[in-house]
Amino acid sequence: MPDFSKKVLDVVSQIPKGFVLTYAEVARRAGHARAARAVGNILNKNHDPRIPCHRVIRSDGNAGGYNRGAALKVKKLKQEGAL
Repeated sequence: MPDFSKKVLDVVSQIPKGFVLTYAEVARRAGHARAARAVGNILNKNHDPRIPCHRVIRSDGNAGGYNRGAALKVKKLKQEGAL
C-alpha cells in the first residue's frame, strides 16, 4: 500500500464518532492538500470496517459517495449525530 494511502486511512481512522472531515481536510492532514479526489478513490477501495470512511464528506456539506451506498452513509452519520 502506498504511503499516501496509509496516511489517509490513518487520518480517517482517528475521526471520532459524531464528527466528520472533508475529503480536502483529510488530504491536507495526510500531507497532500490538493489530493481530495485521490482521498475519495482510496476510501472507495477500503472495505475495512475499522476505518470509518462514512465520516468523510464533501466540502459543500453533502455526504458524497460511499462504497456501501450513499443512503447508508447518510443513515450512519445521522445515527452518530454528525448530520
